[in-house]
Amino acid sequence: MRQMTDTLRRHPVAADAGLAAALALTGIVALYAMFELMRQDPSFALPSKPPLILMVLAVTLPLAGRRRFPLTVAATVSCLFVATRIILAPDVPFLTAWESYATVWACWLALYSAVVHQRSSRHAAIVLTVLVALLAAEIVREVFLHAHGGAYRGLPLNQAFLVVYNALFLVWPLVLGATVRSLRERQRELAARTVELQREREENAQRAVLEERVRIARELHDVVAHHVSVMGVQAGAARRVLKRRPEQAEEVLTSIEGSSRQAVVELQRLLGFLRRDGRADAPTPQPRLGRLEELVADAGLAVDLVVAGEPRELPATLELSAYRVIQEALTNARKHSGGTAATVHVDYWARELEIRVRDDGRNTTAPEREPLGGHGLLGMRERVWLHGGHLRAGPRPGGGFEVHVTLPLNGDRA
Repeated sequence: MRQMTDTLRRHPVAADAGLAAALALTGIVALYAMFELMRQDPSFALPSKPPLILMVLAVTLPLAGRRRFPLTVAATVSCLFVATRIILAPDVPFLTAWESYATVWACWLALYSAVVHQRSSRHAAIVLTVLVALLAAEIVREVFLHAHGGAYRGLPLNQAFLVVYNALFLVWPLVLGATVRSLRERQRELAARTVELQREREENAQRAVLEERVRIARELHDVVAHHVSVMGVQAGAARRVLKRRPEQAEEVLTSIEGSSRQAVVELQRLLGFLRRDGRADAPTPQPRLGRLEELVADAGLAVDLVVAGEPRELPATLELSAYRVIQEALTNARKHSGGTAATVHVDYWARELEIRVRDDGRNTTAPEREPLGGHGLLGMRERVWLHGGHLRAGPRPGGGFEVHVTLPLNGDRA
């Protein structure tokens, strides 16, 4: 049954043609059945059959185009229906018995199709109103004025019942058609909204993936750039003192070993995050500002750490961003400045966290000392922007380089 329904939906023109042919055949069979019944009455004179058959065909066959030309078919069927009843009914009294043929149902279906399939417009509303008025007038004519209706004269209750009954039968396709049209429009709206939501969900998923990739790339850059650059500086120092001061070279190599292990631990943490299968797990604690002493001790420079104000608990993401900004600033100072010392100032103000990282390296007019393609300062800007803060980075007038960051606290955004 479902397969047949799907087939009819795929071929609406063929389905409408089949329906029109079925109604026409039903009407003709009903007429011949009525003829056979009336032959039992010797006083009944059989009318000419061809006009009646043509009437049935004229009213039912236009339904083949009820979806392609709904308003035209409704007007054609309704006008032919009324015209044939006015012309033929005086000679064929049983035509007023609607159950004897399918033309009434053809007219009903034509009105329903016009409401469902015709595009809404003022012209369509006027045409449907005229057709309904025409059919209503035909109902009144047949009940009160037609010769066959004389049997109901003097019986107002019967006449009122016939008028109301036929009026309801006339209104039914209009109400049903309006309901079906409204449901279909709602279904199309929901389908369009579903497509839009699906597209937004895919866009959000792609954006989330991109943001996660940027975050992971930033974390990998911070870990690798910091530890590898430290090991590079320490390895160079060990090479220079290896022959003259073996004991100092051993200390440097031990420090390199510690840096490499720390790099491996942080890389394993990030790779473990990438490999996790969605199960709830306890991630490794992220670096916080309380670990700044460890950071500056392992920076490969002589770093003076100054913390002003009262340190307090801050949002984990803000502390991580502040930690990474200081780490990246020290990494850049070590890699690009050529200096040997740096100063880190962390000030806890009432409404903001202020960070200054200065080094004593060579002065430069370049706003950023990273090589072409470097992403350290870009990563710092992204982290600061994430919390609504400000970042200034550039050469100092007296020499060296300075990174100045302010991050709003207590939910304040710049």
